[in-house]
Amino acid sequence: MERNKAVGGRSFYTILLFSLFDPDLLLPKPQVERKIRSKRSSQFHLPLKLQEGIRVVVRVSRISLFTKMMPPRPPPEDFALKETKPHLGGGKVSGDKLTSTYDLVEQMQYLYVRVVKAKDLPGKDVTGSCDPYVEVKLGNYLGKTRFFEKKSNPEWNQVFAFSKDRLQASLLEVTVKDKDVVKDDFIGKVFFDLNEIPKRVPPDSPLAPQWYRLEDRQGNKVKGELMLAVWMGTQADEAFPEAWHSDAAFVSGADGLANMRSKVYLSPKLWYLRVNVIEAQDLQPGDKGRYPEVFVKAVLGNQALRTRISQARGINPMWNEDLMFVAAEPFEEPLILSVEDRVAPNKDEVLGRCAIPLQYVDRRLDHKVVNSRWFNLEKHIIVEGEKKKEIKFASRIHMRICLEGGYHVLDESTHYSSDLRPTAKQLWKSSIGVLELGILNAHGLMPMKTKDGRGTTDAYCVAKYGQKWVRTRTIIDSFAPKWNEQYTWEVFDPCTVITIGVFDNCHLHGGDKAGGAKDTKIGKVRIRLSTLETDRVYTHSYPLLVLHPNGVKKMGEIHLAVRFSCSSLLNMMHMYSHPLLPKMHYLHPLTVSQLDSLRHQATQIVSMRLGRAEPPLRKEVVEYMLDVGSHMWSMRRSKANFFRIMNVLGGLIAVGKWFDQICNWKNPITTVLIHILFIILVLYPELILPTIFLYLFLIGVWYYRWRPRHPPHMDTRLSHADSAHPDELDEEFDTFPTSRPSDIVRMRYDRLRSIAGRIQTVVGDLATQGERFQSLLSWRDPRATALFVIFCLVAAIILYVTPFQVVALLAGFYILRHPRFRHKLPSVPLNFFRRLPARTDSML
Repeated sequence: MERNKAVGGRSFYTILLFSLFDPDLLLPKPQVERKIRSKRSSQFHLPLKLQEGIRVVVRVSRISLFTKMMPPRPPPEDFALKETKPHLGGGKVSGDKLTSTYDLVEQMQYLYVRVVKAKDLPGKDVTGSCDPYVEVKLGNYLGKTRFFEKKSNPEWNQVFAFSKDRLQASLLEVTVKDKDVVKDDFIGKVFFDLNEIPKRVPPDSPLAPQWYRLEDRQGNKVKGELMLAVWMGTQADEAFPEAWHSDAAFVSGADGLANMRSKVYLSPKLWYLRVNVIEAQDLQPGDKGRYPEVFVKAVLGNQALRTRISQARGINPMWNEDLMFVAAEPFEEPLILSVEDRVAPNKDEVLGRCAIPLQYVDRRLDHKVVNSRWFNLEKHIIVEGEKKKEIKFASRIHMRICLEGGYHVLDESTHYSSDLRPTAKQLWKSSIGVLELGILNAHGLMPMKTKDGRGTTDAYCVAKYGQKWVRTRTIIDSFAPKWNEQYTWEVFDPCTVITIGVFDNCHLHGGDKAGGAKDTKIGKVRIRLSTLETDRVYTHSYPLLVLHPNGVKKMGEIHLAVRFSCSSLLNMMHMYSHPLLPKMHYLHPLTVSQLDSLRHQATQIVSMRLGRAEPPLRKEVVEYMLDVGSHMWSMRRSKANFFRIMNVLGGLIAVGKWFDQICNWKNPITTVLIHILFIILVLYPELILPTIFLYLFLIGVWYYRWRPRHPPHMDTRLSHADSAHPDELDEEFDTFPTSRPSDIVRMRYDRLRSIAGRIQTVVGDLATQGERFQSLLSWRDPRATALFVIFCLVAAIILYVTPFQVVALLAGFYILRHPRFRHKLPSVPLNFFRRLPARTDSML
């Protein structure tokens, strides 16, 4: 009998739960009745009133519980992500399979000319020597090699690339000339018909160069030979990155040519340097008649930190304090420590110094203690070749110094970091897959600068993932540049983000000499790898959005192809159980202030090192890619984060409103059904957890069909960029410290005080409620605590002798009671709680 009762309860409960997810119940009432009639069986029969009640429950629960899970309304069309279908890999891509090294970009045809060397060139000067160079001319495009002084057998080994889309002639002309002061002398030339030039497709071996006899202007053979290789190829050719491109015909100077080439950069290997200052001995202060106020100052490059003043006043002070620095390999600068005495408010006396080369510092991979060492303090040390050195052994300092290899040095925000591995390579896990990025093209770019009275843009892309940065070549004077370059990264964690930025090159026409020229940002895109399906090619056009002081502006669109290939699905799934950061971040965590300071130092080091590369990846580019200013105050970001919180809590608020309607019997049939469901759960408590997890499972299955089919992109509505007030944007773009007039600063300060006052009130209210809970048993109010203690004793006796199911049923019926049995006045427990004392009375 009990078993039949349980089975009957479970079957009714299961059908009631199933009805919440039956899509047919969302149909109009006549269709619902027909559907339910067709599903009737001899074992179970629902009356029409009950069907109507279930339909109401379905609608209310779906609106309240699932509204926040539905896809958000699409952004404005101008700022939307657009799916595209480009002709990738020259038509070689079949489905999502990898077929070649350049299958994520559109093929671009180029005419390549490799000028290797020449021999037996005749002398044109009076002395019988020549200063040869080669001109490669195709239509209006003209490329030149470097020239050699007084050399009849020169070697150039330079490659020229002409885009097939811009070919304006059918004849290629290669001319050898002699450099002269007044007019360059003609030596000879070679002609090629473009229709006769062979094609080469990698992985074919490079085309072997051949010797060609030079001809004069009439086509007669002359003295001298030129070794050339001419072929038609694509951007997959190994000669493509270092080739002189036809776009460079309008660029002057070797620096300009270097600044437009594509390059791959590697971030320097960053370490956290921990300096544990323990104590010092036998210090010799200048003034023997006073107790010294001693502290230690440590300097590493541009980083300077100091300990607190030792509490042990004397010549043997103690600190036991940690100082954290960021160091980059190769270690170029030593750690310099100085022990100083505060002799006056603005005057410090150096008691001794020491310099420690980082090459000899211990490297720690875990949390094991490193051996401490004593270092001698000297009045003067040798730094950068100084000869002056005074050795007077009297004082020494006790420290524990190590390079921390178990941490990940954060140079990006943890919310969209591209690398989470520890510094030490011994701690790296094996890669789980490969990320491939095809940078196809951009269109609709805005003019970024003025040249010859008209707007122009010289655009290039930078992509950053992990320690590898890539930079595409610069396309000169184009609002729709085509790069079609493909790059690959190893992936060690799927919960990482790749960042792609577009910039305008301002260093092609003497920008460095002009002084202060900076590459202008056009926009950037972030793609989180965990949102990508494996082995699927995503081809989308992303809006390039930049926030200006006058509002958000679309600067154009960039066309990307992305594929994330997984080598082992099991290893990738296992990564979701690992901590996000290396274990040292949890065993010996750094403070928030330390992380902020160290991140700032790390970004400065990365930008400085990459700025020394050739061509340099400039500071403004690196800082924009690493989002250096994201921690600064912004009213717009604060409002956006507030509404993000409200959006998260919106589901709970909707559930609370729905439950309040149930308790107030707004819809009696729905409330009766909830009573029935509540009774089933109380009688069969073993169904509670299975119900919750089954409910979540069905929600996930139900919304699988609405899963996102495209990567995320910059959302102007989420960022509140499209509705920000001009003054808020002006405040966001203000410098630190401020450069605005005093009246504007006063107005913003008053506004901030008003907002902070409201936050202060909310925080105070939360503290008040918490203190009231504490006062229940603190005897701060002896009568209230006595009442609560007696209530607890009575409740313990009643709950001991009464079955739990009876108590749960009575409590549930009391909460769900009809409004006729409710009072408009607050309940007795609430009145009692509000009368409890808090510490607000003690605040000034």
